Amino acid sequence: MVRWSQVVLPPGQDLVAVTLELDPEAAFEAYRHGIFPWFDAGMPVLWWSPEPRTVLPLDERFHVPRRLARTLRTSDVEIRLDSAFEAVMRGCTEGRPDGCWIHEQMVACYVAMHRAGHAHSLEVWREDRLVGGIYGVAFGGGFAAESMFHRERDMSKLALVKLVEHLRGRGFELLDVQFTTEHLKQFGTLEMPRDAYLERVRAVRDLPVTW
Repeated sequence: MVRWSQVVLPPGQDLVAVTLELDPEAAFEAYRHGIFPWFDAGMPVLWWSPEPRTVLPLDERFHVPRRLARTLRTSDVEIRLDSAFEAVMRGCTEGRPDGCWIHEQMVACYVAMHRAGHAHSLEVWREDRLVGGIYGVAFGGGFAAESMFHRERDMSKLALVKLVEHLRGRGFELLDVQFTTEHLKQFGTLEMPRDAYLERVRAVRDLPVTW
């Protein structure tokens, strides 16, 4: 297994390692060192640690857009945790050209991490229909959000807000979203130098926080 503590992170370079296999235990340890896998099907496994790194604040700086706040007040959906992890992963591939990176090798790895208690999902249900969700990896007091999806308007955004509420309630201190996107900017994304992000990871990864 890769010894992530010995991997040198080249200045100004996001790609930090290449392996031939995607092992769930190695993947979890990678998150504990600020590194994550992201690669196309049939290719070598590429491991990344972006410079800069994007996070979402878990305090009052997290911003809920006004229209979404109205949806939160009036929606009759049900929020569940870890009741359909694989379905959420597969939902994140629907209708999205960038969803191709969630291929069968990735699904198998993250489902294994889920069974080991490391990867988690938050789902939005309307009656018995999954209409949105988000998944990621928890490491101590940190959570790395991987992807989200919706089958009804605003349900991925609602899932993100509910995730933040859940993480706050459980005592998490770090919410990693890897890269800045226009979709995430509206929630108040913060960019951190990689060294600062890795320092935060080291500070939270052994906290006695549970999902």
